[in-house]
Amino acid sequence: MATFVLVHGAWSGAHDFRRVRDLLQRAGHQVFTPSLTGIGERAHLASPQVGLTTHITDVVNCIRYEDLHDIVLLGFSYGGCVITGALEHVADRLRHLVYLDAFVPADGEAAGVPGGATHPRITDLGDAWLIPPPLREFEDPEVGAWATARRTPQPIGTFTEPVRLTRPPEAYPCTRTYVKATGEPRPEPPGPFWTVADRVAKSPDWHYREIATNHQIPSNRPEELAALLLELA
Repeated sequence: MATFVLVHGAWSGAHDFRRVRDLLQRAGHQVFTPSLTGIGERAHLASPQVGLTTHITDVVNCIRYEDLHDIVLLGFSYGGCVITGALEHVADRLRHLVYLDAFVPADGEAAGVPGGATHPRITDLGDAWLIPPPLREFEDPEVGAWATARRTPQPIGTFTEPVRLTRPPEAYPCTRTYVKATGEPRPEPPGPFWTVADRVAKSPDWHYREIATNHQIPSNRPEELAALLLELA
């Protein structure tokens, strides 16, 4: 039996992985899908004080309080920043890291506000501190309608707070896989996910995989993603 911890992306929640979670559980594995503070089912906890550290702590506390070990830890999209920040706290409990079309930030880097500045700042009381979710495309319109209705604004601090690392992901003993969505045309310039994919695809420190759909992999291709995770486990 493997233990999976699946960390969702921005403007979403644990429900992002409900279909993947069901498939992994039916195969006999433990699956944890923590919802990050201030978004998804925990949108009622949104505040200007919620930042990346809050979300890192959400995941670290899930792992510690459940006393999980030998984990396959996955971060989807923005969730890549979260699992990277969690590394130094739970690395001894990890078997494998999976970045699912995700950020792999270096020390001092932040996800960045879509269309805005990336530098950390103090949020004034009058600031617009909630970033609304952008529109996303889904392969199945019914799945898209269900997911879109559950996308919530996200506190700006989660995008502007930089990751602090004592060591890069490659320095930890767990193995690593990057999974790139390839169903959309490659943009120019390539953007953060393609930039990371280009780097790790050539690295002996990483495994590299592709899924031929758009960015919304957990919603579009749950069966393919679950099969890939079972292979890694």
